[in-house]
Amino acid sequence: MQKTSNLLFIMGVVLCGSSFADTSTHTGEGTFYGYGGGGNCSFPKPDDSIYTAAMNAVDYNGSAACGAVIEVTNLNTNQTVTVRIDDQCPECKKGDVDLDQDAFAEISPLQAGRIPISWKYVENERAGNMKLHFKGGSSQWWTAIQVRDHKYPITAVAYRISGSGNDYTPLERKPYNYFLKNDGFGVGPYDFRVTDFWGQTVEVKSVPLILDSEIDTAMQLPTHR
Repeated sequence: MQKTSNLLFIMGVVLCGSSFADTSTHTGEGTFYGYGGGGNCSFPKPDDSIYTAAMNAVDYNGSAACGAVIEVTNLNTNQTVTVRIDDQCPECKKGDVDLDQDAFAEISPLQAGRIPISWKYVENERAGNMKLHFKGGSSQWWTAIQVRDHKYPITAVAYRISGSGNDYTPLERKPYNYFLKNDGFGVGPYDFRVTDFWGQTVEVKSVPLILDSEIDTAMQLPTHR
């Protein structure tokens, strides 16, 4: 992962909203490919200790699966592996997951090529503090932001100018996993409201517009019980 900033933020209240999480067990086929970073989710290449995968287009759902952690089970052997969704597999059918080669090798010989699998969303137990990352080229006139290192899939991000007292403005999610406002956020700093698929909401306040760096929020979504 990229080096994080040491900026301090005012920590907002963690709220709980209605649940709309996908708690079902999915089934499909597991395959593998050589992932080198830079997939559709626009994440930096992970370190070697993180297994990744590409999600089929239906369950990718316009980048809603990006950064989610899933537990994949080989139905032939009941062996499991945990992977983070970093990419999309456009040609894969609903329920299919294209694992990185090392992840596939954890649950099957590579020569099998294709195996029956089940999978489900699980907590990202490796997540430390949640990070924010402004897309290159962002400015007060065109701004896009991404959430990284979150415990659960992110469903919404909204913003406002810090100290304005305004309501939060929802941002448009793009297929490349950034939340965008085409006419920009205006002059910062900004407050952000981040919502996960359980409906849990975290507010991160007084975030400056800093490019080319991950911004450490010093916060994380709570563990859902």
